[in-house]
Amino acid sequence: MTDATRRDAGEMLIVTGMSGAGRSTAANALEDLGWYVVDNLPPQMLKPLLDLTELAAGSLPRVAVVVDVRGGELFSDLPEALQALRERRQIRLIFLDASDPVLVRRFEAVRRPHPLQGDGTILDGITLERERLAAVRESADVIIDTSSYNIHQLATQVTDLFREEGAARHTVTVLSFGFKYGLPPDADLVADIRFLPNPFWNDALRALTGEDGEVREFVLAQDGAREFLDAYAAALRPVMEGYQRENKRHSVVAVGCTGGKHRSVVMARELAERLGTVPGVAVRVKDRDLGRE
Repeated sequence: MTDATRRDAGEMLIVTGMSGAGRSTAANALEDLGWYVVDNLPPQMLKPLLDLTELAAGSLPRVAVVVDVRGGELFSDLPEALQALRERRQIRLIFLDASDPVLVRRFEAVRRPHPLQGDGTILDGITLERERLAAVRESADVIIDTSSYNIHQLATQVTDLFREEGAARHTVTVLSFGFKYGLPPDADLVADIRFLPNPFWNDALRALTGEDGEVREFVLAQDGAREFLDAYAAALRPVMEGYQRENKRHSVVAVGCTGGKHRSVVMARELAERLGTVPGVAVRVKDRDLGRE
């Protein structure tokens, strides 16, 4: 395999650390960012996985692998496996840690034993795990102490560290719909546009939809239409920013009129354009009921 092929094979990230320090949360955050995540892989399988990513080239651009003491005796080979991988390609290692008292509390809260405690206590298992992981921790590229984090704060930290430059931290779907067909069950927020005159009662516009320029001009010319859009977008801006802080990756803002054909279609597109200026937010538009009448 050529050096060029290896350079084009994409990124590989190893996620490890103390049990109870948040490996699963970190893995979920990486998966939300578009990484291909493999959980609980024995170190001996890292080389075959690396070979696969090089063969796949662009098909697996970002691979994250969770490797930890659940692998039992196989885990002891991790330092050697990492060294071999780094001789071939740039590999990043993230190590998740937390203080002993915090780890004990977390295990007690979920009422599960530490994987290494055997017949001893949770603290015995933690102590043994620290000994086994000492060399791995020393070779880590990134160490995150999660002692003071909740799961949302940890996910946010991982997102900030490993998201692509310029990538959206939150995706909002602006959904047009018709009230007569029912409220969208997945809507986080609902706006009622029925305060605007209905183009349906205009003979020249009835057969058209909110995608047509004539309908757009009619709707936006009504008293309160643009004022509502500007005010609602301004009100949603801190909501979108708060969603990012709380690591809420997706939301649905529903915009409804009577049939989902005219007013809501226009206003959804206008609102989406305004929300597209919020940093870190990607916006998409969907029409639930357009075409039903």
